[in-house]
Amino acid sequence: MKIAVFPGDGIGSEVTREAVRVLEALDLPGLTLFEGDVGAIAYHRHGHPLPQETLAMAKAADAILFGAVGDPSCDNLERHLRPEQAVLGLRSELGLFSNLRPATVFAGLEDMSGLRPELARTIDMLIVRELNGDVYFGDKGMRTTADGQREGWDMMSYSESEVRRIANSGFQAARKRSSRLCSVDKANVLETSQLWRDVVIETAAEYPDVELSHLYVDNAAMQLVKDPGQFDVILTGNLFGDILSDLASMCVGSIGLLASASLGERETDFGTFGLYEPIHGSAPDIAGQGKANPMATILSAAMMLRHSFGDEAQAARIEAAVAMALADGIRGGDLGGKLGTSAIGDAVLERL
Repeated sequence: MKIAVFPGDGIGSEVTREAVRVLEALDLPGLTLFEGDVGAIAYHRHGHPLPQETLAMAKAADAILFGAVGDPSCDNLERHLRPEQAVLGLRSELGLFSNLRPATVFAGLEDMSGLRPELARTIDMLIVRELNGDVYFGDKGMRTTADGQREGWDMMSYSESEVRRIANSGFQAARKRSSRLCSVDKANVLETSQLWRDVVIETAAEYPDVELSHLYVDNAAMQLVKDPGQFDVILTGNLFGDILSDLASMCVGSIGLLASASLGERETDFGTFGLYEPIHGSAPDIAGQGKANPMATILSAAMMLRHSFGDEAQAARIEAAVAMALADGIRGGDLGGKLGTSAIGDAVLERL
């Protein structure tokens, strides 16, 4: 079981350290962990946010545990050298097109949500976000208009095959839950979204057991805070998925609790190759202070065991240990508590 650990920048090294401690405590047979540089730290050490040696390490692994990237010191670099290009590059090079972001309120945390507790406790959804298309990977640039103004432009596009493969991921995920899928787009304005909706409807014919609905993205955002319990699986594109999943994180109480899996079509000897990361960023304002909540990264490790290694029992053990810690009042600063990163890791390990 070869796992590449890419801590990245800011709090990335702090939260991945706790997730690694949890993995090592499971005493998994044949577990091998090896570490590589990505993001700003890779740029400063190697001259590029995704060095070739790191990419080779990723390709040799069965799964990747990822921390976070981002550093204000790199904000003025050319775009292709900025830390964020590391994760975009990994997604593209490794064919990781399907991002799974579960959002569920843990018992006892209803009051931490930005929503009323009676609404918060109904949240149990999975956001399936496409990762390899949209404006994130489209052509972009700066130009000068005829009247001398600067103008930025970005191309949003999806091909039929790109939409169909992520739609299949969404429908298959819905089958494993409550068989309800809501596709989110902006088909009333964008041709890209019209194609998205058309292909999702066509794909739905292969999944007659899954109930399909559609929402425009602005209405979907409103519904997430008005009636989040209506959602089971949300299927959407790269840009909309990025925004909606962060919104969902605050509905459940903290971005420090949300894990994610980025999957493709490559199969290993154990399961589906994937990259697993918390959805929070590098948080440079608290980096190095031991204040970060590592639970999202620990839960990402659980997702890794489930999807890339087919070990449901150990994944469930980790998730139960996190839930027990939260129920026992283990809180970091993001949840109004005072415990630091290692103390939270210790608490999860004790319950494991």
